[in-house]
Amino acid sequence: MRCYCCSSKSFDECCGPFIKGDKHPSSAEQLMRSRFSAYATAHYQYILETYTKEKQQGLSVEDLAQSAQGATWFALKVHPTLAASSVDSLVGNLVSSTEDSSIDSTVHADAKVEAVTNAEPISKTNLKSISKPNNAIVEFTAYYFENKSMYQLHETSNFSVEDGKWRYHDGVLHDDCGKIKYGRNLPCVCGSNKKFKQCCATKSR
Repeated sequence: MRCYCCSSKSFDECCGPFIKGDKHPSSAEQLMRSRFSAYATAHYQYILETYTKEKQQGLSVEDLAQSAQGATWFALKVHPTLAASSVDSLVGNLVSSTEDSSIDSTVHADAKVEAVTNAEPISKTNLKSISKPNNAIVEFTAYYFENKSMYQLHETSNFSVEDGKWRYHDGVLHDDCGKIKYGRNLPCVCGSNKKFKQCCATKSR
């Protein structure tokens, strides 16, 4: 089965081992992808554990499950980010030198409400400094269905390394978040090369 994060790998080769705890992500992007897959498969404990310690305060598995209720996450698109890629490379080398390494980047379902009702325009001032190898940013668009309607969450996320492992800290929503219309005969957003109506559109039922 193709991974939920829409990579070219299977779930067992991509995000599965991270969610199960058998491996740790070696880049911020890997963590972001695995967090998306965790939302798609309702593994909320993994999502909680991959926040920074600061952000874990006041959160619970029940909170995360409640915030994701009614949303079916079905596709992910990661946007090229030169700065994030450069920092990922540096941190990947740093983390791979340790036995117990992990990376975090997330799609947080609680943001879906903000995406529909209160999305903020992206601003450089909202991004953390990426001048050090223990910080990175990842820009992504996540797609989900709710009440048979299609939505997108476009976010630029901040990641940092804690105890040798990547963690998701926070993110800034772009102003194109919210409900969208997508032609049924267009190529599916998941990159399967199938028409949308023959692919992910069936998950809205």
